[in-house]
Amino acid sequence: MAKKYLLLALLAGSNLAFAGSTDTPDADGYTRPLDALTFEPSLNAEVYEESAYQTMDVYDPFESANRAIYRFNYKADQYVLLPAVRGYKYVTPEVARTGVSNFFSNLGDVGNLFNSVLQLKGEQSMRITARLLFNTTIGVAGLWDPATMMGLPKEKEDFGITLGHYGVTDGPYIVLPLLGPSNLRDTSGFVVDTVANGEIDYLNVPTVSSENPEIYVLEGINTRYTTPFEYGQLNSPFEYVKVRYLYTEMRQLKINAEE
Repeated sequence: MAKKYLLLALLAGSNLAFAGSTDTPDADGYTRPLDALTFEPSLNAEVYEESAYQTMDVYDPFESANRAIYRFNYKADQYVLLPAVRGYKYVTPEVARTGVSNFFSNLGDVGNLFNSVLQLKGEQSMRITARLLFNTTIGVAGLWDPATMMGLPKEKEDFGITLGHYGVTDGPYIVLPLLGPSNLRDTSGFVVDTVANGEIDYLNVPTVSSENPEIYVLEGINTRYTTPFEYGQLNSPFEYVKVRYLYTEMRQLKINAEE
């Protein structure tokens, strides 16, 4: 009985306290409880961001080495690659840069066709074949891209995607020097694609490139020129985690995509 009277007294006291309050209730009857909420100053935005990205779990057993390579790539990009791209843009007219990009893109369609066939994607293989024929002939060895205007946009495939298509898991995350994010499966696929392109020797470009290494330099500059990502653009101390997660998810989405 005593506990009952004590509970009633507490309820009555709380009602009196609320009755004497100067807070003006909102339309829904609440009195803005968040207005009185205080935060610990040491818990800044970075703490909350770090907690959010802890959910982006990617298998990364070589994280220490990967982060070191990531920092190296950042420095190489800032002090070598981007200055080279700026110089390339300064001395090369836009129409010539477009032609160079189209040329290397056309060469890349050989690997796209190769992997599309390996994945038994019949319709896609025919589209890529038509794209190669139109761009190599009408487009003058790929300097022009009439296929895209004809409704045959570029469809990218590589041996890493082919391996994933047949159930090979991605394995540990890897950051490659200069090349950036990858994983064990995709790195193996990159090696296979490189060897295959050399063996196919489309338009005799690999043979000529081996005798004229400046073509490889031009290809590298063009690759950086056509890559929109720039280190630091995410404006976050957790850029490494973001890039790792986005790369992994985008690759998986590509593997899961239907023809």
